[in-house]
Amino acid sequence: MSDRSAIEWTETTWNPTTGCDRISPGCDNCYALTLSKRLKAMGAAKYQLDGDPRTSGPGFGVATHPEALHAPYKWKRPRLVFVNSMSDLFHAKVPLSFIREVFDVMADTPHHTYQVLTKRARRLNRIADKLEWPTNLWMGVSVESSGQYDRILDLAAVPAKRRFLSCEPLLGPLPGLPLDGIDWVIAGGESGPNARPLNPEWVRGVRDTCVSTGTPFFFKQWGGLRAKSGGRDLDGRTWDEMPSDFA
Repeated sequence: MSDRSAIEWTETTWNPTTGCDRISPGCDNCYALTLSKRLKAMGAAKYQLDGDPRTSGPGFGVATHPEALHAPYKWKRPRLVFVNSMSDLFHAKVPLSFIREVFDVMADTPHHTYQVLTKRARRLNRIADKLEWPTNLWMGVSVESSGQYDRILDLAAVPAKRRFLSCEPLLGPLPGLPLDGIDWVIAGGESGPNARPLNPEWVRGVRDTCVSTGTPFFFKQWGGLRAKSGGRDLDGRTWDEMPSDFA
């Protein structure tokens, strides 16, 4: 797999762990689970461990890959790096010792900026004081609906330089979205054959909250059968705002 990413809000993906388990409605049509099944069939070495069929699938068992820890050292030019696009670094099956190794790599390569996104915000909060937090790490949580606001509270408690929310796939309105201590918000619709529709008013609500609080807002996609099916325009423009580091 190429480390260059088609994800609009990053440049490169880095997967020192792979595999996951579905834990919330946003996971129902997980792209990584589908892709892992295909990669397993192609013989990709990192995707040969199967996960629990009730929550995971072929090639999607949680695995750590120490050999992948060396990759960022080879990238000479600064990159914006999405960590674990094919996993969740704070999954219970990822040892704390390995999370520390990943954090050490990020600290050792300060010319890169790392974006870590998790749905396991409770574990993130619980072990945050056991980690050394590099200043080039942005920490985020997924918030698909108002039912995940507790993740924001856990995120706000960790000592990351930048904290962000990924409201993707956005599955409902987010009234009163709490943005204290949040530096960036991404929103977007689902893609794939079973994509759930995205109500424009849900997106406008998130955008308007961001505008009113001065929080950078990035609208990734409307979604549909394919990621780019509906385009990215929202009320006549694209929204590509980033934290001040990349403004």
